Amino acid sequence: MADVARIAGVSHQTVSRVLNDHPNVRDRTRERVLAAVRELGYRPNAAARTLATRRTRTLGVISFNTTLYGPACMLYGIEQAAREYDYFVTVAAVGTLDRRSVLDAVDRLRNQGVAGIVVIAPQTAAVGALANVPKDVPLVAVGCGTHTALASVAVDNEAGAELATSYLLDLGHRTVHHVLGPRTWLDAQEREAGWRAALEKRGAPVPEPLAGADWTARTGYEHGRRIADDPGVTAVFCANDHMALGLLRALQQAGRRVPEDISVVGFDDMAETEYFGPSLTTVRQDFDELGRRALHALIEIVGEPDSGIPASGRRPHIVIPPSLVVRASATRPRHRTESPT
Repeated sequence: MADVARIAGVSHQTVSRVLNDHPNVRDRTRERVLAAVRELGYRPNAAARTLATRRTRTLGVISFNTTLYGPACMLYGIEQAAREYDYFVTVAAVGTLDRRSVLDAVDRLRNQGVAGIVVIAPQTAAVGALANVPKDVPLVAVGCGTHTALASVAVDNEAGAELATSYLLDLGHRTVHHVLGPRTWLDAQEREAGWRAALEKRGAPVPEPLAGADWTARTGYEHGRRIADDPGVTAVFCANDHMALGLLRALQQAGRRVPEDISVVGFDDMAETEYFGPSLTTVRQDFDELGRRALHALIEIVGEPDSGIPASGRRPHIVIPPSLVVRASATRPRHRTESPT
């Protein structure tokens, strides 16, 4: 930095302001400093910066099973948002979100001196474990449902499920069947609650939901084979798009047409849903936005002097509304012969 300052003919404080994109620098001065940076091939030394500021510029993320569409997209959103504030992200991946695994991951990240932690916590066990994290650890949970006491960012799953179910009822279906996600997941619990609430508000029969062991297309396919044998089913809401894909495949193999015989709605709006056969009507949740908002919330908790953001000390609870994306997989029923169960 001293060499850059000498070549540009400015103080090292001015070089620091330019590198941190401080607004109170004249344009001509900024240009001279950046030219010197390019000439010397200068790169800021993260280790030296940590020693000088006592801030690691590193945030921790605890993640589970990043092969799943939602957590993987949230992780990407967190990393992108971290770049905006010139932070690095270090990830602690755990095999299961039980108490021991989550608290061990918190300890590993604290030992690395992270400024704060974002936890992708979609299961009830993870939320319970986070209640035992020391209060002095800046922490934000994401994808953890809307009812946790933790600082959190979550999509409104109940509202999204109500949107999907009400849409099918508005098309004229007497009731809507539901393929559940695994009940240990908060998303699955809230989507079931929203589906049930929509039916009860309209006085529609509430069929027994079809329990899912996981979120996979195989689970949807297995339930689809059973649904295909029931001529009374005209509408199905699946708790995610992967299960809806498996359901569509099973119905196709059984000769049941979608949407002419059975309407299907999913949840997530994966990039591929537009190309399902038929294209899938689904509830869209913006996973990238969930990740970005979680990172921003953490920055507000810990503070960011370079960006003029004071530490708030608050515990934000941010709920992001979903939206319904209407495509070709749902339509009006041709008849109303379905049984109430």
